[in-house]
Amino acid sequence: MNKINLSAYQPIADIQDNIVFANNGNVVLCYEGNLPEIYSLSEKDFEDMHGSWFQALKSLPVGTVVHKQDIYLKKSYSSEQLPNKTFLEKATHEHFKGRGHIEHKCYLFFILTKNKALNNPKYVNPFRKISKGIVQELDDNIKSFANSVSDSVSFINNSRKMAFLPLNANEIQQLTNSYFNGFNEGFDTDILLDKKSVNIGENHFDALAINSELCFGESVQSSKTNEKFTSDDFVFHQGFVDGLGLTLNENHIINQILYLDDKQKWRKLLDKKIEELNKSSNFGSQNKVVLGKIQHILDQINADDNARIIRGHLNIVYWAKEAKELDKITSKIKTEFKELDIIPYYPRGEERKNYILNSYCCFSSNFSNNDLYVTDLKHALCLFINNTNYKSDNTGIIFNDREHNIPVLKDVWDEKKKRIKARNFAIFAPTGEGKSFLANNILRQYFESGVRLVIIDLGGSYTKFAKLYPEKYTVLRY
Repeated sequence: MNKINLSAYQPIADIQDNIVFANNGNVVLCYEGNLPEIYSLSEKDFEDMHGSWFQALKSLPVGTVVHKQDIYLKKSYSSEQLPNKTFLEKATHEHFKGRGHIEHKCYLFFILTKNKALNNPKYVNPFRKISKGIVQELDDNIKSFANSVSDSVSFINNSRKMAFLPLNANEIQQLTNSYFNGFNEGFDTDILLDKKSVNIGENHFDALAINSELCFGESVQSSKTNEKFTSDDFVFHQGFVDGLGLTLNENHIINQILYLDDKQKWRKLLDKKIEELNKSSNFGSQNKVVLGKIQHILDQINADDNARIIRGHLNIVYWAKEAKELDKITSKIKTEFKELDIIPYYPRGEERKNYILNSYCCFSSNFSNNDLYVTDLKHALCLFINNTNYKSDNTGIIFNDREHNIPVLKDVWDEKKKRIKARNFAIFAPTGEGKSFLANNILRQYFESGVRLVIIDLGGSYTKFAKLYPEKYTVLRY
């Protein structure tokens, strides 16, 4: 069994603003993403975001590694931010206190690698010490790379659906410590690497991956129909791999890693492969089939000037306090993949260690060709998750998050008119579905925050609401 204590193997040599100088010679630019709310995107929105990602990343320098990391953590809701003065406020405060939900953080890393060719051996020890070649200052090469990344991030931010902001040194260090501490809270611990398991403190870890073209089914797309909410009258869409995100409802990390390769290099390799297969095509029908597939890929590359060949890797690292729970989570993830017509790879032994350790941003250039699929950038971007939790406004009315049923603050007055130009709104629902109840809730919160209300009540739905405040209401009847 191997044991790693992070204090003895610090992966970071230096941090300047959002730029990490790693101990393996890599330079990493770190950003945190602000994504749209879950269930808020249409089919066109998903297409537009996919297009934004493609335009932003396609012009990055050859050899760039892009690592998008989505971290999902089980948390208990704290009611501290809820009002707690009146009877109903206290009841609401206690009702939601301690309720379980998933916290989501999205990070985007751009890596300038020391190994420009990105041709790693099968296993790379990420903690090996390199005495030479560690860059710790902003030379012209790094400045040029940083400018290219800045242009890409600006393009993404200009889409207005996403925003990626630079991380600071404390945030980067905190993320590093949390990752290698197994997201245990309240204590520091070691990483125990066994052949049969990976343990970090109280948590048992495992992983599943897409590491080959053979994992994929017939096709991928930027979005798919959400069967849960789609009805005869309305088609609801979700991202292609959204089932592996918030709705999985487990502690897990989705790592989507892209190696941006030289298109001309792949064209030459494919030409050479075709030449070899042409010579041997008469020696077996399988050779003819493979030849046809490679020729088709090459034709597509030649026909599309915007094509950007990449090597990619997607893995899901997940954990639980009980080893038995890992089997249940594995089954859930496999089920989600099956619905996408994807067959995941289940790494064991050394490979499991390799995947978990090298999914840290400074080490994500360590994967070998055996761990990477080859495809077009457009194809790989369909595997990006582009939404997050419901987000609270600074002020407003408390509603329920439809995913985890926790409070979310929404500014229905909308003074800056972000949502609609007019401030009047209507509540629609069939009879008995809670229109008056919702209106009572909205009005009660406004009243308790000091807003004067005028209610025109045709059906007597607000009589009980008024009686909650016996000395503070007046009834005018006509």
